[in-house]
Amino acid sequence: MLVGTGVVVSGVADPVLAPVADPLTQAAQDALDGLSDATSSTSGTTRETDPALVEAPSGLDLATPTPAAAAAEAATSSALSRSAVRAVLRKALKANALGGHVSAAVADLDGDLVLDTGGAAIPASTTKLLTSAAALETVGAGTTFATTTVRQGRTVVLVGGGDPFLASSPTSDDTWPARADVTTLARRTAAALVEQLADAPAKQRRLRVAYDDSLFSGPAFNTSWPASYRGEVAPPTSALWVDEGTDLDGSGDYSSTPAADAASVFDSALAAALAQQAKRTGVTVTLVGTTSRTTASASATDLAAVHSATVAQIVQQLLQVSDNNAAEVLLRQVGLATSGTGSTAAGLTGVRHLLRSLDVELPVRQLDGSGLSRRNRIDPATLVGLLAAAADSDDDSPLRGLFPGLPAAGSTGSLAYRFTDAPAAAVGHVRAKTGTLTNVTSLAGIALDRNGVPMVFALMADDVADADALTGREALDDAAAALAACACGVGASD
Repeated sequence: MLVGTGVVVSGVADPVLAPVADPLTQAAQDALDGLSDATSSTSGTTRETDPALVEAPSGLDLATPTPAAAAAEAATSSALSRSAVRAVLRKALKANALGGHVSAAVADLDGDLVLDTGGAAIPASTTKLLTSAAALETVGAGTTFATTTVRQGRTVVLVGGGDPFLASSPTSDDTWPARADVTTLARRTAAALVEQLADAPAKQRRLRVAYDDSLFSGPAFNTSWPASYRGEVAPPTSALWVDEGTDLDGSGDYSSTPAADAASVFDSALAAALAQQAKRTGVTVTLVGTTSRTTASASATDLAAVHSATVAQIVQQLLQVSDNNAAEVLLRQVGLATSGTGSTAAGLTGVRHLLRSLDVELPVRQLDGSGLSRRNRIDPATLVGLLAAAADSDDDSPLRGLFPGLPAAGSTGSLAYRFTDAPAAAVGHVRAKTGTLTNVTSLAGIALDRNGVPMVFALMADDVADADALTGREALDDAAAALAACACGVGASD
């Protein structure tokens, strides 16, 4: 995400200016392959295209990497050489630009570590791997979130369901993943109101609009984030917002009242839709007063609903473009799914429970779902352990949904304009989640060496000098690329 005049605050370090396709064309469920979104962003607008509909970039004649499912079966005969991996990374991880604290872990798909050095570090947006895995497993890859309207007496209540991508108005048909929007919800609500109130006295057809954002609880703005993040970096996390909480004034800043703003947009759209219904049916329903906050009653009358993309699609998108806001919403959904409480604390407990169930080392400290907190501390072995568990899981495991969203080196998402000077072997053979904060750069993902031997890795540096921000990032890219260019299987160097 780019903030202000272009300062990078999380995983995305360059805007993606043109749609690009994922050159890996195997089944989406395979750990190294699958659909990845293409994104273009100009003047504050974003267009996401279903990757299945986008041609691969010209000039990319890439061998198709072995799907991780097949690679996992061969892992016992294609184990990693500890000495080869260490030799390849020894020089790369000592680059001056990476600063004084570099951590790294590399393992085969069984999770057997061949390198684990440096200890816990600030993970930045690689944290999103933990949040995404927990959402896929506990909320459910196929789950969608409903934004609804109900009528209680003479009040129409807009009820937030925690849809991170809820839009203010209908998006284009090629937007991926598809967005629900409050304008469509308003039109459906208007039709339902006219049907329900057609024979009601005129007084009962004068209604107010209220909104219910009570699904989430606890502090709306993460207490571990700097106060300076308010408005520029992130909005308060809400179960009800439109356009990810951006301010309605078009400034590009974030609103301090995203739920109230969503209700305002809905109120205007509902008034327009009711006017259209009056022309068509002759039944007049009018709105009075201003919007207010409430809690919908369980006995309220249902009116209409719109549904989000699936969790799997949301995860794919948020990993591709490193979407901080979507990650924070999903963390709250994890809390709801695991304990019935939609708070950050409950979500983090859900993440830890999942990691324990996978026998993965717990984070030293995790305080948010996006990685914006500089107080987070995660050992690279935790990220590697999670990726290995996902790669070694059953073909139908929800955890396989982590891999389609990992950006491909030099091709998609937050890696689209990286690895430019890396060996050709890295392009299409490294997929990794990026992480970037001031003085922090990290990568965690999966790679195939030049002989097709798979491995999972996490590389982290959290003492990068301001002047070395770009060269430090490039040094980390070079280290990941070296893994793809090496002959790291047992027998190559042992």
